[in-house]
Amino acid sequence: MTNEIITTHSCCSDKIEPGTLKLHEALGKMLDNCTEVSGFEKVALQSATGRILGKAITSPIDVPSHTNSAVDGFAINHQDLAQNGEIQKLSVEGMIVAGKPHQKPLSRGTVLRIMTGAKMPEGADTVIMQEHVEFKEGIILLDDRHNPGQNVRQAGEDIKKGTVILKAGKLLTPADIGLIASLGTGEVIVKRRPRVTIFSTGDEIHSIGQQLADGGIYDSNRYTLAAALNRLNINLIDMGIIADDKQKLLDTFSSAAENSDVIITSGGVSVGEADYTKEVLTELGTVDFWKVAIKPGRPVAFGKIGPATFFGLPGNPVAVMVTYYQFVLPTLQKIMGVTDALIRPTLKVRSLERIRKLPGRTEFVRGIISQNDDGDWIARSTGKQGSGILKSMSEANAFLVLEHDRETIEEGDTITAQPFAGLI
Repeated sequence: MTNEIITTHSCCSDKIEPGTLKLHEALGKMLDNCTEVSGFEKVALQSATGRILGKAITSPIDVPSHTNSAVDGFAINHQDLAQNGEIQKLSVEGMIVAGKPHQKPLSRGTVLRIMTGAKMPEGADTVIMQEHVEFKEGIILLDDRHNPGQNVRQAGEDIKKGTVILKAGKLLTPADIGLIASLGTGEVIVKRRPRVTIFSTGDEIHSIGQQLADGGIYDSNRYTLAAALNRLNINLIDMGIIADDKQKLLDTFSSAAENSDVIITSGGVSVGEADYTKEVLTELGTVDFWKVAIKPGRPVAFGKIGPATFFGLPGNPVAVMVTYYQFVLPTLQKIMGVTDALIRPTLKVRSLERIRKLPGRTEFVRGIISQNDDGDWIARSTGKQGSGILKSMSEANAFLVLEHDRETIEEGDTITAQPFAGLI
């Protein structure tokens, strides 16, 4: 029997209204109409991971700062290497370890035992690996297989003094932190963190700890957004739950616009929702669009409220997560000042089930991807795909992306997977 997943759900109309933007069109508008934050601050290197570099870093030194041995072995002058099948017999004058340079020049016809990273002594320009010699009673026997200059790291080989090693706009990774530390630099200039305000709207929404009223639901969306945003280096402002009261919404949006770079709300942007959100948004700002041809997450609003960039996300929990990762995250990275290419890794996987799909919208099926015994990537859905089924997102490890013009997926078809490991 063939497994089949039906993504259509009774709460979502399959009709695509005129003027609804495609996924790439909506994201393009967002990226084109957001503004990078201004301002910088100096932070300790230990606190800089995940921050956006505000000023290019130029190396004040050569790295390595001195010519040193790349291996444990014996430092030698290349003129003392064995040639033409002969075996060279050389005496060992002493030993050099990292951090304790040898004070005397190397005498011709002798070698010095040297450890990895130790500074090369004057008069030596080659290192023989200790495994490639016979060493006994202060004497080494050396054959003719060695080349001048081998196993030596030259000063400045990795980084030359004056080289720009990191450009402004780089999102600092642990590797970057180590690189900066290797220059002896303990502080960096980074871009200011964006101020991001979140709140939920709706009289049916209850805070955790409150007794649920008849027809009420707990506010999972705000916690979802806060958890996702806290993985970024932003200043989060949580304004809680705002009731469906026009004046309260006006006051909240006005205050948020004055104190934020970005405003993110959930709820209040769908057709027929009985609240004042749309009316207030139209009065206070400019909304570029209200709908995108995706599922889940069709009701998405984007625009400006004063100087702040505004995202109005749907009220359904899974739709919030889909729209956050597909729209808010890449746009917010641009606002943060990230200049690196935004990599959104995907895999081609084989579907283990039939997935019913209508052309005319991009669909994000919550899926589980894995490799079979042959090493092939395969995928199955997490089951029911309603936009309110938050469990489907928790169980998934990838979005199965069904492109705009694609029709029903048959079992065995190749589809695109967007792993959470490179996204969330």
